[in-house]
Amino acid sequence: MSAFVCAGALAGPAVLAAGAPAAAQPGTSAPAQVRADDIGGRLEGIPGMTVTKVEEVQGHPLYALAYRQPVDHDDPGAGTFTQRLTLWHKATDRPTVLFTSGYALTSDTHPLTGILDANQISVEHRYFGASRPTGAAGEDWSKLTVQQEAADEHRLTRALRTLEKGKWIGTGSSKGGMTVTYHERFYPKDLDGVVAIVAPNDTPAQGDRGYRRFFETVGTKECRDALNAVQREMLVRRDALLPRFEAQAKAEGATFEETLGSADRAYEYGVLDQVWGFWQLSRAEDCARVPDAKKASDDELYSWSMENGMYMERDENVESRPYNRQAATQLGWADLTFDRLDGLLRYPGLRRPNSLLPAAMRGSYDGRTVADVDRWVRTKGERMLFLYGENDPWSAERFTPSRHDSHLFVAPGANHATPVDDLPPEQLGQMVAIVKRWADVT
Repeated sequence: MSAFVCAGALAGPAVLAAGAPAAAQPGTSAPAQVRADDIGGRLEGIPGMTVTKVEEVQGHPLYALAYRQPVDHDDPGAGTFTQRLTLWHKATDRPTVLFTSGYALTSDTHPLTGILDANQISVEHRYFGASRPTGAAGEDWSKLTVQQEAADEHRLTRALRTLEKGKWIGTGSSKGGMTVTYHERFYPKDLDGVVAIVAPNDTPAQGDRGYRRFFETVGTKECRDALNAVQREMLVRRDALLPRFEAQAKAEGATFEETLGSADRAYEYGVLDQVWGFWQLSRAEDCARVPDAKKASDDELYSWSMENGMYMERDENVESRPYNRQAATQLGWADLTFDRLDGLLRYPGLRRPNSLLPAAMRGSYDGRTVADVDRWVRTKGERMLFLYGENDPWSAERFTPSRHDSHLFVAPGANHATPVDDLPPEQLGQMVAIVKRWADVT
């Protein structure tokens, strides 16, 4: 996985997920016996809402829904698109978890749904998956903004709170954590609490100092030195290793002409992401497997790198393009320095989100929105909980909660995928107690 695409997965321990089945994908057939206070009929009564499918999941109906949204909330008459979502309904007086991955619609049931025995609404982000306008509007990426998606979720929340009367908790991991934070900033009366997990906060004011400090201190010096040496050796041996990269690309049907431009540029891009990629999903104990850069054979060096942090970006990764567009224009990115690679880089400035986009999708960065959100969270945000992983590079620049019943937890040794698993029991208990209080669950 590219370091520019923050993962949305959350691995929760069994104690959190108990009683929470995996939600079914839209498109399944509906058993005739599914009933829940005629929720299906009431959903159909919401203007712009369509029930596309329904099935039973552990005795409760799971509705696949399509909701008509304005392409531009500032100009509602300028066309609409269909946003996909699902509702797993238990009871109208139960809490509701509003869950977004920040990407396409997910079939996961969030651990908080199990904690709270809650209803769950899962939302697909605009311009991701099938939630994209058709025709020319679908090629106008200017409407893929933080503000427009927050307005999408505001309309959904306002519509569905007429059915689900309990407390609402918004949540998401990684980009989903960013998305729910943005929703809360622009519509702070929609939700009764927010749980944002490993949500990056890349603001211009921080100047990527947090990321640089992270790579200077994460793990042990021996591990950092070994990883840096492997990364450097991948460029020293470029002439020997690039043919392997090209052969792999051919075997996998990967091309580079539309985005990065060539296999050589894609190779260099992958090497630049290598150390980040290692820490994103590996753990400190994995340092023992880092090869000796000088002694490893070409095959050993290449194989280990491709399995431990290096990733082949390619034209075919179209599902990540909307995220890269957002990173290029609003969300920002980690603009790392690579002084240790001086003399080995052929393409200065390559590690940018625009490098991963076709020309028509590229954009100019404007950091005013994320700076505004950062200030608001620090000073005015209420009932917001942030959970990060100590050894996760995405957590190196994070949100700082206010003093208004807001909280920060950092899981020792955790990477991007496992912060809940690594919370000490006492902190896990504290976090669960906070969320239950917000949701009015005993």
